[in-house]
This record gives sequence, structure tokens and C-alpha cells, in this order.
Amino acid sequence: MLHIGGVRTALFSWLYARHAGGRFILRIEDTDRERSTEEAVGVILDGMQWLGLTADEGPYYQTQRFPRYREVLEQMLASGHAYRCYCTKEELERLRAEQIARKEKPRYDGRCRARTEPRPGVEPVVRFRNPLDGEVVVDDLVHGRVVFQNVELDDLIIARSDGTPTYNFCVVVDDKDMGITHVIRGDDHLNNTPRQINMLRALGAEPPAYAHVSMILGPDGAKLSKRHGAVSALQYRDEGYLPEALLNYLARLGWSHGDQEIFTLDELIAAFDIAHINKAAAAFNPEKLLWVNQQHMMRAPLSRLAPVLRAQLARLGIDCGDRELLEGVAAIQRERSKTLKEMAELSRYFFVEEVALDEKAARKHLGTDGAAALVKVRERLAGLAEWTAERIHGALSALAAELGVGLGKVAQPLRVALTGGAVSPPIDATAALIGKARSLDRLDRAIEWARRSGCRV
Repeated sequence: MLHIGGVRTALFSWLYARHAGGRFILRIEDTDRERSTEEAVGVILDGMQWLGLTADEGPYYQTQRFPRYREVLEQMLASGHAYRCYCTKEELERLRAEQIARKEKPRYDGRCRARTEPRPGVEPVVRFRNPLDGEVVVDDLVHGRVVFQNVELDDLIIARSDGTPTYNFCVVVDDKDMGITHVIRGDDHLNNTPRQINMLRALGAEPPAYAHVSMILGPDGAKLSKRHGAVSALQYRDEGYLPEALLNYLARLGWSHGDQEIFTLDELIAAFDIAHINKAAAAFNPEKLLWVNQQHMMRAPLSRLAPVLRAQLARLGIDCGDRELLEGVAAIQRERSKTLKEMAELSRYFFVEEVALDEKAARKHLGTDGAAALVKVRERLAGLAEWTAERIHGALSALAAELGVGLGKVAQPLRVALTGGAVSPPIDATAALIGKARSLDRLDRAIEWARRSGCRV
């Protein structure tokens, strides 16, 4: 699945390509057939689409490029840059155990490097003939100069015994064929880089520039896991986050541009510089992500929020096609909600015909004089020629003044009647959005509930 670590890596690549006027290429590295199911690939493509990380080329599938990989394998075998290894699994396990017993670094010892004859009954793998001396220098754009000694690098398997090429070989051929100039990826790949550089040079290609970005840790400093938020990007969609907010948060997770916290995508593109990526691992903070999401909700045009709110309501079984109502609800609820899912859950009463009264709130605010006040509220509101927040507020204020009570003594019974509970946005704006006919109907139902409950009406 495309989790937030992968999203951030894709985002950094996308931002750098956009900033530099380059091309962002999407490759599906699916040589591991057990993990690379059609469903898994679909989740990645859907996630990239939701996030808006559109590719200039691709998606390219490695499994569709097998003929090209076989061609390059044969070239490397013919040139001596690769060889067939006939060691069995049992022999390699024994070699590893012996090396560990001698407290040596486990690695392939090159015993088939000079072998020319096949071994009956054994299907060979193909290994890259790594140089035995010298060094590989990686001028990493994040970590700086990193030096690897070739003697420490064993001969990597580049094709399995069934003939399928391996990830490290495929990416080398892809980088060469696609003219890749920059690779931005997680620093867990840093140890692969010297081997890939050696293979590229064996193919007569200039290696790209590499930038290895740090891992994302959980708030507790441990490796990020599902309990921290390492879930599919699409789960953040389902939880009501805006994609631009998630991208904003992830961009700032290990990258900085002064003290600015909230960015539009255009601002991120203009400001992004690999030089400002931090070497240290960044900690994922769910509360900070919620704050960033709310900031984007506050800044977004209502026309942007309405369709997302509609989708969240649909998950609750509420169908609303009234764009004006959706935008109105978003306007008065976005200060009270950190996600669009939370907004939908808090806003059910705007979209349903009837509301159930919360027993505790109803007894508190409709008991004693509350129900009687509600009858007067109903009379005043029924007489309004214009159903606007301003007119509703004026009617409530005038009534409270006449009764010699605070505004809350008429507003709270009305709030319970209209929303079912004691908490909502300003009741004048709430009533305006619910509409006159539905508001009066709910008032009638609340008054009837008060009568049945023995309240003084």
C-alpha cells in the first residue's frame, strides 16, 4: 500500500521535478509477484490520483519490461560483467553459518566467479561481478559524501534461478533507459546505491544524483507502524483529510522553509529545495496533522469543501445534493471540526428531516421554564417574513429582552429543539441553514415532547 513514508518520498520527487522544470516518472516496481497484486497496484494508483501527484510519464511496469531486462542480462554475461552462480540454497546457508561462526560479515564469497561449466540439476542465478578493489563515492544530496569500499560489496544476484530479474537490476536498467537524472528515495536504500552505481558504470551509463531521505518515526521514536499512522494514504481520505493538507504536513516532515507552516502546493513547488531536507529522522505527530488539516479547511473555498463533505455524509447514509446547504454547513462548522469526517458527524441534524432529542439536554433545557419559552420562540419565528440569521437573531434578542432573561434562556431550548443536543454553531446561523419549515416542525415536536414529559408549557 501507499503509506505516508512512500507518499512523502513521492511528494519530494514530485516537488523537485516541478520546481526544476523536470519530469516526474511513475514506475511500478512489481517484480515481486506475491506482493505486487493487481489490488495492491490499484491502491497505489488511486492514492497518487487522490493526492494529485500526477506523473509526466508512466506508470511503467517492470513486469512488462522483462524482454529488455533479459537483453541487458545477456549483454552483461557476454561482457563478463555478470556470471552464472550454481550454488545451492543449502551451500549458501552453510557458508553464512561458517562466516557468522568466525564473526565475519555474512556475504557471498564469489566461489562461482571463475566457473565456466554448468552444474547438472541446478538452475543458476545470475550475479553481478562487482569490482574487487577501489571505492564507490556517493555524493548524496542529503547525507553528503558517503564512501563504500568495493571489497565490502558482494556479488549481487540480478536474476533469480527462474530467470526473473531482481529489483536492484531492474531499476538500474530503468534509470539508464529513462535518462533519470535524480533519484529521491528512503535512506534504507542507501546501501543499494553503490551496487547500482557499479552496474550503471558497467553498462556505460552516468549514475544519477541521489538524495536519500530519513525515515519517519512514530511520536515515541520507534519505527513508524500502523498504530502511529502508517496506513494507506486512502485511509486519510476516508478519515476526511484534505489531500493538500496531508501533503503540506508531509512536506514539512523533514524539510523546512523558514518558519512557514502552512503552504499551498504552488508555494511548496516554488520553495522546495533538496538542500533543506534534514538528515535526522522526523517524528510523525497525528495532532499536528489534524491542526494542519483544519488550517487548510479554514482557508479552502467552500466549493472545495462541499463535495468532500457530501462524500463523508454519504458514508453515514445521508444523501445531500444541495450545494448551497453543504457550503453553508462547511462555513459554520469548519472552526469546530478538524476533519471533514468529524464535520459530517457533527452536522447530521442539518440534513435529516427529524432529530432525536438527547434526553439529558432536553430535560435540562426544556424543563421548568424552557418549554414555555420555546412556545414563544415558535410564535416569533413563525412570524418572520425573512428567514435569515440576522432576522432570527433579532427576534430571539427581542424576545429575551421582553422576558427579562439572558439570550441563552431562549437560545438553548431552541438549540435542543433544532439539533437534538445542547451544542451547535451559533443558533441563528444554524436555524437559517435548517430552514423555516423544518425548524418550525422541529419546534412543534419538541413542544409536544415537553407536554408528554410533564413540562410546563
